Amino acid sequence: MIHTISDLARTLVSFAVVLGVLVFVHEFGHYLAARWRGVHVEVFSIGFGQALTSWRARSGTVWKVGWLPLGGYVKLHGQERPQDVSEEVRATWIAGHTFHEKSVLSRAIIVAAGPVANFILAAVVFILLFATVGRPLTLPVVGQVLKDSAASQAGLQPGDRIDSIAGQPIQDFRDIQKVIASHAGDRLTLTIERAGKQQQLSVVPRAHQVNGQDVGLLGISASKIVYQHVSLPAAVTDGLTETWHVTAETVTGVAQMITGQRGTKDLGGPLRIAQLSGEVAELGAVSMVSFIAVLSVNLGLINLFPIPVLDGGHLMFYLFEAVLGRPLPPRAQEYGFRAGLALLAGLFIFATWNDLTQFGLFRWMAALIG
Repeated sequence: MIHTISDLARTLVSFAVVLGVLVFVHEFGHYLAARWRGVHVEVFSIGFGQALTSWRARSGTVWKVGWLPLGGYVKLHGQERPQDVSEEVRATWIAGHTFHEKSVLSRAIIVAAGPVANFILAAVVFILLFATVGRPLTLPVVGQVLKDSAASQAGLQPGDRIDSIAGQPIQDFRDIQKVIASHAGDRLTLTIERAGKQQQLSVVPRAHQVNGQDVGLLGISASKIVYQHVSLPAAVTDGLTETWHVTAETVTGVAQMITGQRGTKDLGGPLRIAQLSGEVAELGAVSMVSFIAVLSVNLGLINLFPIPVLDGGHLMFYLFEAVLGRPLPPRAQEYGFRAGLALLAGLFIFATWNDLTQFGLFRWMAALIG
């Protein structure tokens, strides 16, 4: 939560930096692909509204920074259909450099380049972090023991290192969570190291209902994260693997929300991102950069959803055009865009409601009224 003016300032600055990097990379992907496919880019904007600063490049593109740092856009030359603009506008188009006259493949490449750039950013960031700082490893060391938990009844203490559970070796803290989660109510033997000596403890993980299923809980938190130095080839492999894991976990989470296997309380909007940006910035540059990589994957995935207005929606229309041999009727596209806008607006309102609920605004208002 934000408690002081300095916390608020850090949150706002961090949010602007995070969003600025993500939007710039996303739009730069569109920009590079457009230049590659021979489409003139009229405007490249980071932020919306009145320009704080702007300049014109030799290519003729106007680069600008808007005062409202909540997104950005690339304005492609001739992005509109000829029938949607006046003769005066069509007269200004440069033959061979308009977006609408390019092939379906070229248009799809330009649109897909934005999300692809976000995935590339995430992979590059993870690779650079692993190659320089090291690969993060959460040690299987107990940080805190919750009162009246399965861990406290078993006699676990802060500082204990868990070496194995039921004979399964433990390498990092995530291994503990994986084993315990699948053994709710089962009696397990923990091999721990305490004060340089090994001993065994017996524990029965508490059953906790998650989406109608029993999940085992031990009742401990992690101690600290260390960074293991790896070679450059290993950093490349681990960086690509981490990008894939973040992508897979995000897709799984979204699928579970859609199918009802997971609640939607974790669905956050700009307010949640802003709050997390401030909290992560307080932890240091490494955490901040890692946060940007994770968000970059999320931004790339969201834009690939087949929702009109998003990049994925445009790609869906281009797929229909490639299969049918002609674009979808204008009325069908218009209805699709309207439905997409309505869906995005609904999701934005719902996510903002979640954010405000998590911040305790409604509890505060209820207490104030009461």
